[in-house]
Amino acid sequence: MASGRRKDTALLAARAGHYCESMPPPALRRHFSRLWSHALHDGPSAMVAIVPDGYCDLLWIDGRLVVAGPDRTAAFPVIRPGATVIGARFAPGAAAPWLKTPLWALVGCSVPLADIGRKDTAEFEARLADCPDPPAATALFSRLLEETARNEEEPARDAAMIFAAADNARPVSGLLDHLGMSGRQLRRRCHHHFGYGAKTLERIRRFQRFFDLCRRSGAMPLARLALESGFADQPHMTREVGELSTLTPAVILDQLSIRQRAD
Repeated sequence: MASGRRKDTALLAARAGHYCESMPPPALRRHFSRLWSHALHDGPSAMVAIVPDGYCDLLWIDGRLVVAGPDRTAAFPVIRPGATVIGARFAPGAAAPWLKTPLWALVGCSVPLADIGRKDTAEFEARLADCPDPPAATALFSRLLEETARNEEEPARDAAMIFAAADNARPVSGLLDHLGMSGRQLRRRCHHHFGYGAKTLERIRRFQRFFDLCRRSGAMPLARLALESGFADQPHMTREVGELSTLTPAVILDQLSIRQRAD
């Protein structure tokens, strides 16, 4: 859910409760990069911003398995206060074969897994619904994924290489000869596995470098944050961060620094 105006009162998802993530067990690491859970604060509802990161996630939320497709800009979902969301973040190149769905069809969407046609969805939802508490549901969620992983297609290696290039501030176009692709083929592969083209993926991963630096830096000056993140200059950073998150760099730095001090 994008917005053309700033929402400086929005609370970053990282600040809206207790978030923790872990490496998946070895049997899942080809398909998923992280397992995570997010226990939201109880109390009055807040406008929560989930910023784009280039990934697709499988969620257990409010008694349903849901696919959260990749976002181009920040999403502002309505989530029940006090809810616990359990998730698995697909590894680059793994979501489309697992879901049997091109990711361009899921951009900006949250879709019940049952609507995508996974035959095991109803059984998995019933088993998760019987869990007595979130820790038990988290453990079962991981085991259910392991059960299905044995029969899943291998993730696309070229997609992992494309993502790694964008993540490390290398132009994805530099991979064309190595991948044996034309520019048009690269565009099709990116839309299939990430939902959008290489330039958008590069923008989003640069934004995530900024986001990670804000978490680690404490009080780094904004001009240096722009340089370290890979932006051309501070105005470039302000424009890009605003377009992708609807927040200013200063608001993001302030929110993440508050969290760092609280921890």
